[in-house]
Amino acid sequence: MSATRDLGTVLAAAALLVAAAPAVSAAPPDVVPCLGTTTCTSGQLPDGTPYEFAKPQRWNGVVLVDMDFAAGGLTSSLTGSLVGRGYAVGGTTRAVTGWRIAQAIDNQAAALDRFEAAFGPARWAIAEGRSMGGFVAAGAAQVHPGRFDAAVPMCGGLGGSVGQWNQKLDTVFTLKTLLFRDTALPVTGIPEDVPGAQQQWISALAGAQSTAEGRARIALASAIGQLPAWGLAADGSATPVPDRWDAAGIENGMYLALAGGPLPYIGQAMSSRRAIEQLTGGNPSWNTGVDYGRQLLSAEPAQRLAVLRLYAEAGLDLGSDLRRLSAAPRVAADTAAVDAFSRGIVFTGDVRVPVLTVNGLGDQISTVAQQHSYGDLARRAGNGGLVRQTYVRTAGHCTFTVGEQVAAIDQMWQRLRTGHWPDVSPRAMNRLAGDGRFVDFVPPRFNRQYAG
Repeated sequence: MSATRDLGTVLAAAALLVAAAPAVSAAPPDVVPCLGTTTCTSGQLPDGTPYEFAKPQRWNGVVLVDMDFAAGGLTSSLTGSLVGRGYAVGGTTRAVTGWRIAQAIDNQAAALDRFEAAFGPARWAIAEGRSMGGFVAAGAAQVHPGRFDAAVPMCGGLGGSVGQWNQKLDTVFTLKTLLFRDTALPVTGIPEDVPGAQQQWISALAGAQSTAEGRARIALASAIGQLPAWGLAADGSATPVPDRWDAAGIENGMYLALAGGPLPYIGQAMSSRRAIEQLTGGNPSWNTGVDYGRQLLSAEPAQRLAVLRLYAEAGLDLGSDLRRLSAAPRVAADTAAVDAFSRGIVFTGDVRVPVLTVNGLGDQISTVAQQHSYGDLARRAGNGGLVRQTYVRTAGHCTFTVGEQVAAIDQMWQRLRTGHWPDVSPRAMNRLAGDGRFVDFVPPRFNRQYAG
């Protein structure tokens, strides 16, 4: 027998053995009892990200996938309410991915795969979450419309990776130029000592807040950056909503959003920008070509009026300050960093599944103007019919009640069951929430829209 024929005989015999052997498939994830009659499954995705899901005995066929669920979601009151209503709930954590948004988005689809391997196919899969979780939920709807049937992003940065951080640059750049030009306070290139940078900024802003000139310029920077005029006190309690004619109250709300409360805007502008710059290898934000006078004109009317009054009270020339801003050296982005950051998620209006957004009026991190950007891009792409946007009268970041969140999820389930949008007016949403604070609201146009 020749060597060639001998090899052929061996290969044929091996093929027969393989064909005769029983098929070996990956074992489904373990399912264990939890939360009374509920069953749970958990594990790790290939990148090390934990996932966890809970499915009630009387399941309505909906699974909710949340980027932050596996970081304690099983014991939350929201989970208890949702499971009691028949929803399966679960998801991942952000611990491994951080600002690797594209990876976090793909992880939601991978986690859904693990859920269905354990419990069988879901009738409907909804991506939902809060803060970065809401950002990722909207991203999952855009990137994986074949896996997710809908999304409910709550308090997410819907200006997209690049747009929202350009807007944050505008605020910090204006503050630095008009108030702290001769200091070492960072705008980009955040140092390794992030807590130190945060405290330096907060201390500097507290000093500025003590003078009429400082308050006027804080108001101008906040109006340019489209911050809310309503914030939280140091103990986390909401301050009174200022009257639209109350310039001092509006500025105080802006200051609290910027440098007060448990999660100040300037603190996140330091910590997250440092993480983003490390991830992208440079600065992904720019203000070259930006006209800050034009951006002031696009601010909410009450904020513009407050700026004019505060400048007059301080004896400052607003036109002179705007000219200083116009003449100030601009911040240029690193092209490679912009490209890397854009791969996280840039919202383009390519919406192919129903999306219901929820945002607080006084959210200093995920500003209401960003929600306008998301809806505007969807309408311009001819997909506006798939998007509904709701607003809650609350201050701070993601400060919704359980009832408000459940109401949004229930209305999305109704949309999936019927194929038509139910009533998502404030009256209808508040009736469902019981303790709801939904209001009619038209946000200002986002002044740093970026669709790639």
